[in-house]
Amino acid sequence: MNANHHFYALFQIEVILVSDKKHHDKKNQEKAKKTDEKMVEAIAEEEELNEKLPFPNAVIVRMIRKNVTPGKQIKGAVKRELNLWIAGLIEKISKKMDAHPYTYVDYGMFKDAIATYEKMEEIEKEKERLIKYLEKIKDDVETLEREIDRKFKL
Repeated sequence: MNANHHFYALFQIEVILVSDKKHHDKKNQEKAKKTDEKMVEAIAEEEELNEKLPFPNAVIVRMIRKNVTPGKQIKGAVKRELNLWIAGLIEKISKKMDAHPYTYVDYGMFKDAIATYEKMEEIEKEKERLIKYLEKIKDDVETLEREIDRKFKL
C-alpha cells in the first residue's frame, strides 16, 4: 500500500477519533473504538492481500475504470480475482512459449501462444453471424409453411 493510502487511512481514523471526543457518551466511545479496530484490521488485511497479488491493484482498477460506466463501484473481490486471473493467463502463455526448444522467446512464439485467445473474439463474431443466418432460415421456413398451408388447403 502506498503512502497516500496510509495517510488517508490514518486521516480517517483521526477524524473518527476527533469526532468521538466531542461525544462524552461512553457508548459512543466504545463504538468508535470498535470502528477504529475494524478499520485498522481492514487496512492490515488489504496490505497483506496486496502483497500477495502479482500486480498492483491500482493498475487493475485503472484499467477497469477505463471500460466501465463512471461512478460504478468495483468490488474488492473483482479486483483481486481479475488480478489473479491475469497472472494465470500470463503463466499459461509463458508455458506455451517455453514449450519451444530454443534458448530464447521471441515475438513469433508470443503470437503463437496468444493465438487461441485472439481467435476467441473471431469465434464469438462467427457464432453471432451463424445465429442470425439460422434465424433468417427459420423465418423463410415459416413463410414457406404459411404459403403451403394457404395454397394447398384441403
